[in-house]
Amino acid sequence: MTRPTRTQPPRLWAVTPARYGNPDVQQLLRQLHATQLEMYGYADDPTDTPAEDYAPPQGLFLLAREATARPTGCGGWRTLDASTAEAKRMYVHPDTRGQSLGRELLLRLETDARLRGYTHIRLGTGVANVAALTLYRHSGYLPIAPYRPGRDPQINRALRKAL
Repeated sequence: MTRPTRTQPPRLWAVTPARYGNPDVQQLLRQLHATQLEMYGYADDPTDTPAEDYAPPQGLFLLAREATARPTGCGGWRTLDASTAEAKRMYVHPDTRGQSLGRELLLRLETDARLRGYTHIRLGTGVANVAALTLYRHSGYLPIAPYRPGRDPQINRALRKAL
């Protein structure tokens, strides 16, 4: 006789638009930056990105919070050109990974960009970020040549999806 297994109840979170300069967003971006530094030894500083890049209608930034109000994930999109958006700064706190929050954030970003008239979305990630690469490939992203100058193709992966 097999015993039923107990699973953890799914965590509930709220995903809402947020200013890029929001202190909770900045906290998550510092965690993202530290993770990237640990993986690769260097990383783009998120404070180098102008907050206006993520302001509607040319962009959007999302913040996810658990029911306890703890910030747990974020991500944004910004305009690359008249038809292409770029997903950036996707991060899910390690405690929340594996619960589809990254997928939900990505879907909401894609939907918003599509509703604003963009027909494609691009993004970049590192070769060591296997979880992110898996998420993007399962979400329909295909590899493309690097679109950002100075990116090392041995480390960086560029991906694109039609919206």
